[in-house]
Parts: sequence; C-alpha cells; structure tokens
Amino acid sequence: MATARRIISMPGGDPMIPTRRSTLLALAAAPLAAPAIHAAAPIRWRMATSWPKNLPGPGVAAAHIARRVRELSGGRFEIQLFGAGEIVPALQVMDAVSTGTVEMGHTASLYWTGKNPATNFFTTIPFGPDPIEHQAWLERGGGQALWDELYRGFGVKPLVAGNTGPCMAGWFKREIAGLDQVRGLKIRAVGLGSEVWARLGAVPLAIAPGDLLISLSSGTIDAVEFLSPVNDLPLGLHKTAPYYYAPGFNKPNGTAEAIIHLAAWEALPEEFRAILEAVGLEAHARGLAEAQAENAAALLELVGQHRVQLRRLPPDILAAARRAADEILRELAARSPLGGRILASLEAHRARNAAWRRVTLAGQLALQPE
Repeated sequence: MATARRIISMPGGDPMIPTRRSTLLALAAAPLAAPAIHAAAPIRWRMATSWPKNLPGPGVAAAHIARRVRELSGGRFEIQLFGAGEIVPALQVMDAVSTGTVEMGHTASLYWTGKNPATNFFTTIPFGPDPIEHQAWLERGGGQALWDELYRGFGVKPLVAGNTGPCMAGWFKREIAGLDQVRGLKIRAVGLGSEVWARLGAVPLAIAPGDLLISLSSGTIDAVEFLSPVNDLPLGLHKTAPYYYAPGFNKPNGTAEAIIHLAAWEALPEEFRAILEAVGLEAHARGLAEAQAENAAALLELVGQHRVQLRRLPPDILAAARRAADEILRELAARSPLGGRILASLEAHRARNAAWRRVTLAGQLALQPE
C-alpha cells in the first residue's frame, strides 16, 4: 500500500494530495467545457423572397418566419431576410435556392411553371381547391409527400409558409363585356391561370410584383392578376386600371412556400427543422386570418375612396375558362407521370370530400344575412 502511495504521490507529499489534485483538475476542466457548448456559433441563413419587403400578405409572412425562427430557437438559428431583387430577381428564387446561393427562399410554386407545370398544384390551380381543402390534401391526403418528391429534383425541400386566401380575377384598364374582348388582351398572369388566359385569346406575361404598376402605366400590359384587395391596394394598381374583376377562377387559393436547399435541410438539427415546419404553418394560419379580416376593409376603401369599379366576369368567359382549365390539367397529367400522380391524388382527395364541401357551402350561403 505504501508503494502505491509513493508512486502516485509527489515527493514529501500527503497521500491525500492525489485526491485533491484530481478534484481540482476536474473543477478546472468543467468551466472550459460549459462555455464551449454555449459559445457555439448560431446557424445563420439567408432567405431570398419573391416580394418587396413587408408587402401585405406574402411579404409579411416572410418577415414573420424569420422573426419566429429567431425567437423559438433562442437566437441559435437566424434567418436574414432579403426582398425581391436584393440578391436575385423575384422569379429566380428557386434557382438561387437550388444552387445553394442562398439557403432558403420564400415564394410561390406557381412561378416555376417553366421548370415543371406540376409545381402549380402546390400553390393553386384554376377552379381548384380553396385554402382549407388544399391544406387538408397536403397534410392528410398525401400531398406533402408528392411535393417533396417533385422538388427533390430541384435539390430543394418545400414547406407551407403562408396563405393569402382566394384571389380576385384582376385589374383591367377597360370593361370586359364578353369573351370577344379578351382576344389580344395583354395580361400579367402566372401559373396555369396564364395558360387559361392564353387559350381564351389573351397574351399573358410573367412580371414580378414590384414591376406591376410601371408595366400597367407604360402600356406594357392592359390588365393584372395578382392577389386580393389588401395585397393589391399598396401596389397602386387601381390608379391605372380602375375595373376590378371577380371571381378569381385562376387562383382560388394562395399557398406560399418556404423552399430550402436540400443539403442545408438535411444538415439542419432536427430541432430547427421542427421550428421551420411550425412557423410555416403559423404563417399559413395567420395569413388566412389576416386575409379574412383585412380584405373587406381594403375592398371598401378601393370602392369608396378610390372609385374602383367592382365587376363580375361574364358567364361566357367563366365557362370558356373552365373548359380550358380542364383541358390543360388533362394534358399536364399526360405529359408527366409525376404530374399525373399529383393530379390523381388531388382529384381523389376532392372526390372524398365533395359531399362535405357541398353541405358546408350551402350552409354558409344560408347563414348569410339577407
């Protein structure tokens, strides 16, 4: 036993010294380990958007996502927000995320029609589902898995990230009394709705939201479809195109998307993935509440203060548009096996829910004040 003490003790030392020394070494090491955990650098991403900063609706949703990610992560995950054109133009957000130029984007899937027309199903399609029916398909009808599969080809992970609700048909410089007046009309339109307008004889053009007023004012276009009253009002479209048409057959839903560079998503800690999913759904719910609450006031302001002329699209235009939309969807399904599976999934979901949709719609109409 004495030999053992001589081996581990300093010359002339106390046999208890090894115990105290070990304790001191352990205590000395402890403060070094703790700060290493707390001092870990936060994850910092950049998010490019397709909107001017804080544009009512999608711009507000993008800012909400960045703020809530920071709050819920305790500052350990920060997203720097960039408006359209600050890093890339509005309609190049998908390319920026796909290549990893930025880690994240906030945009709408219908902008990527040129890449794959099936992307439209994840924002809206003409005469398609409303916001709640669309969300139910994504969450309970297999839609999210199909969305993931489609976007994997772009190297991107998609998430729901807001909703502007049903849209208006758009702003027109002159009244449209019938189908014959659509021919040759230059209209800003995106997604499958633009193809519908083309088959009606119009000339659709894809123009970023921030360029709409100047395009109208300069005569580049005669009409604009964008979103709804609260989103359209700040853009000043009524100053040049005083006729505001409904219903928005072209965009009955307004789902926004957060798109994330796939490698960045896969490297992200599970906790932060969950935060992104949660704040995206938060933005979706908040967006619908804001749309419901604020569109009525914005519409009253447009009609009462700005003398906007509210109009309904003539029946012959709506009938022709529905026929064109059906043709386009059938052709899309035939061109792409994945597009066909997406359409079949959505149609099956809508068929399963048709009876409930009719009952609730009839109830809503019956409960409206006379």
